[in-house]
Amino acid sequence: MMITGPKISTVDDLVATIPNGTRLGVPADYSGVPMTATRALIRRKVEDLHLYCLPLTTIQGDMLIGAGCVTSIEAAAVTLGEYGLAPRFSDAFEAGELDMRDSTCPALHAQLQAAEKGVPFMPLRGLLGTDILKHRPDWKVIDNPFATNAHGSEDEYADPIVLLPATKLDVALIHAQSADRNGNVWIGRKRDLATMVHAADRTLVTVEEVRDTDFLENENQTAGVLPALYVDEIAVAPNGAWPCALHGLYEEDASELRAYASAARTRDGFRRYLDERVFQELEVA
Repeated sequence: MMITGPKISTVDDLVATIPNGTRLGVPADYSGVPMTATRALIRRKVEDLHLYCLPLTTIQGDMLIGAGCVTSIEAAAVTLGEYGLAPRFSDAFEAGELDMRDSTCPALHAQLQAAEKGVPFMPLRGLLGTDILKHRPDWKVIDNPFATNAHGSEDEYADPIVLLPATKLDVALIHAQSADRNGNVWIGRKRDLATMVHAADRTLVTVEEVRDTDFLENENQTAGVLPALYVDEIAVAPNGAWPCALHGLYEEDASELRAYASAARTRDGFRRYLDERVFQELEVA
């Protein structure tokens, strides 16, 4: 089916537009992880990615780090969840091969929201009193210029607040259930995807299918639609989030995630996993 609007590509052609050195926005595993696109990125040996995770990453980030694709990462967590630690992330960080910018879920959202709104920073109060401020010199604590003390006079120490700089992404890379014939993308309740897309210069989307309809015709569903004007390129990738889940369509593949967690404990095991599961792309039922 022809899509009017965003360019329709193969997955390999889509990821070929992500150059080395890209600040790449990626979603959490519960929001639609573009795993088919991730494996394609590894196969093309992309380098020097600066991953911005909204707000965390699991197997996607760990695989990209282990494959040597990532120079720095900003995230609230890098973990395999119930399957254990993220071993390739831990190994790279402990070896000094990776710059980790520790953050929090609200902070990661706030920085993108600032870029989304076109303002230089976003205030956030909940970081006050935490140790993370010691490790983020790019975050600034100021006194609320509107604060007054109990007597109604200005008090420069009355109300400290943290300012977070706007973060503009070069590329947002996401996976979704479907696109329509006009290039609109259905993301449902995953509004974090919309925040990431709004803060990106370009947005690349893999989808399970393209449907011969117009998602914007039905006013009752438009709140769950990412309009085509925010989308630069689309590729069809059935089972594109595998082995992660895609809400409403399929569950995570627990056996595959366990196999990855076991293999990735060592560099040799991880390399064998890449040879078997990435460089020889498998058909997923």
